[in-house]
This record gives sequence, structure tokens and C-alpha cells, in this order.
Amino acid sequence: MTRRLWLGWGAGLVASSAGAQSSTLPSTPLSTPGLTPPGAPTTRPRVLPGQPLRFPRDHGAHPDHRTEWWYITGHLRPDGATAHPGFGFQITFFRTRVDEAEGNPSALAARQLLMAHVALTDLQGRQLLHDQRLLRAGLGLADAAEADTRVHLRDWRLHREARNTPHGAGSRYVADLPTRAFGLQLTMDSTQPVLLQGPDGYSRKGPVPEEASRYYSQPQLQVRGQLRLNGMPQPVQGLAWMDHEWSEGYLPGEAVGWDWLGINLRGGGALMLFRMRNAAGQAVWAGGSWRRADGTVQRFSPEQLRFEPLAHWRSPATGALYPVHWRLHTPLGRLTLKARLQAQELDGQASTGAVYWEGLSDLLDEAGQPLGLGYLEMTGYVRPLRMR
Repeated sequence: MTRRLWLGWGAGLVASSAGAQSSTLPSTPLSTPGLTPPGAPTTRPRVLPGQPLRFPRDHGAHPDHRTEWWYITGHLRPDGATAHPGFGFQITFFRTRVDEAEGNPSALAARQLLMAHVALTDLQGRQLLHDQRLLRAGLGLADAAEADTRVHLRDWRLHREARNTPHGAGSRYVADLPTRAFGLQLTMDSTQPVLLQGPDGYSRKGPVPEEASRYYSQPQLQVRGQLRLNGMPQPVQGLAWMDHEWSEGYLPGEAVGWDWLGINLRGGGALMLFRMRNAAGQAVWAGGSWRRADGTVQRFSPEQLRFEPLAHWRSPATGALYPVHWRLHTPLGRLTLKARLQAQELDGQASTGAVYWEGLSDLLDEAGQPLGLGYLEMTGYVRPLRMR
């Protein structure tokens, strides 16, 4: 879900942490309640039940929708190392529609913005490294194709290749994201069918039916490739989780953020849980799914889930207090989620405008036995999100 942080940007920002160039972007927020920009469509696509996803088309971009992201998280270990991971990683490409630019006839108008975040959790070094970019779509510098997953910002790239697998049509994701501090060149192969989050991929996010997204996941991706760290390349392998999600109205009105987790379970299963959270820390909405190793799926309703914080970490950079140890009350029983490293806060203010916590975490059963490994995401703890 990360994979999802639109607030409203200032003018003139087209940047990456590796360098910036001036350009003309809208000086107003991405949308203003009650205001339709001149030339903009008066109707927008609605996310409602009964609209099945169609592949490979829905692997691609949906520029008529306000927000969209392709999000991959996972863990890596050097080739030949033990089964214990040495690194966690996050790769996220974002797309947002800029309503204010839709009536602008200029070929240079920023009708679509593309952003990307890449992060590496170095468990041995006890550090989080990250980088970010923001560019307008077009001019050959950045693009998100509609026919299939094919998105890039300069030399940061993610694309999908179709593969035949024992379970039918499959995917291979190829990612290449060099930064000054580290670099990832990864190939990620699907081992299971696409997991639709909600009926036909309709994922409810709030009490109103339109507070929803189109959402599918690809858990248990087998990863191979190369990690560059401290100037030294090394071959790595691991396991990843991929989300693709798009929406017109994502946050319920009283929500300030969300807590989300995606876990690759031992034995081949997958668990996704989330809650939309108000300023008092209470759930506005919740949901999730559990896919067993045999492929059967159980979906969870809001009343079946409860998130209980057990321990917190305070960010020295922002002062935000993040729950990094949770008890999860679910139909599967009482589970525990615990961060591998507490300091996994990512400052995305130079691109999406948001600061959030995104990190490698362990899932344990009631007896403390490991069930799986994946990522926890927490947003809206520094300030309320504005996805407008």
C-alpha cells in the first residue's frame, strides 16, 4: 500500500537527492476541494465493486485516476550466505494526476507527476539508506506506460516481462536503481498467481464505497541480482512482495494515515493487514487477506481485526512516535509483529512531501515462533496525510 503518499507540492520542484533542476510545476496543491480547474473533466473515474481487473493491461498505469503506485519490498542475503537476511529493501514508483494542469495547452504542462523512493536497510550496519526523485512525465525523462508495468525516472527503472509458469501466466519484474550510496539491480520472478485484494481487486478503505482502491499483490517473488554498497557490488538473492494500487479517493475523511503490513509466510502463504487511523489512533476502517500455501484466500472485515501497539520508537529527526512492536488480533489468532531495526523512518519531503516509517519486520505466533518476514508501513505520524 506505501506505497501512497500525496500531499501537495510547492512550485518549481523537480528533484532527486542526487541533484535538482528547475522547472515549472503548479504552485497550488494537487487539488482543491470544491474547485474544478479550467479544462479539467467534470467527472472522474469511480472505484466501485463489479469492475474486474484485466491483465496485462492493469499491470500498466491508469493516468485517469488521481494516485497510483508500484511498490516492492523484500529481504536480501549475499549468495552463499545463510538463510538469515542481511538487508531489507523498498522500491516504490508513484504517479499522480495534476488537475490544475489539465486545461493548460502547453506541451510542457505537468499533467502527470512521477516520483520514486528506494531504500536499503543494512542490518549489520544498523542503518537505513534511501534516495528519492520527482519528475514530470514526458520529455523522455520520465514515463509510466499504460500497456504494462514500465516506469522510469531517468535511469531509475522498473518493468515487467510476461513469463509462462506452472501456475499459468506469470511475471518477471526487473528493477535498476543506482544511487550515490548504494545500488539495486534485481530480477524478481512470480511463483504464484496474482492475489486480488478484495473482490475483483476492489479494496474498501472506508465507510463510503467510493473510499476504495484497485489493488492486487504478488507475494513470494523470488529475487536474484546485484547489490552495490560501499562501492562494492555483490550478488544477492531473496524474497519480495509487490503491490500495485490506484485510486481516486483513498483516505476516509477523518483518517490521518494508516498502518499496513505485507508478510511472506513460511511455507508459501501471504498475509496482508491494514487499518486506516484517525487522530486519536483509532481505526476508521480495517481489512486484509490471508492466502494459504494451497492458494485458498480468506478476506478479513473491519470487525475481525485489531492493532494493539506494544512498544514505540521516537524519531530523533522528527519527534514522531512510531509503534515498532505490535500485537495483531486476527481470525488467525493473536500475532506479534516486531521491527528488525527501529530506525527505519524515511524522509520523502523532497518528492511526495511525506515522512513515513517503512521497515523490515518479523511476524511471530503467540508462542513467539516465526511465521514470516515482510514489511510494516506507518504513515501520518509526523503530520496528517493529505492525498488531494
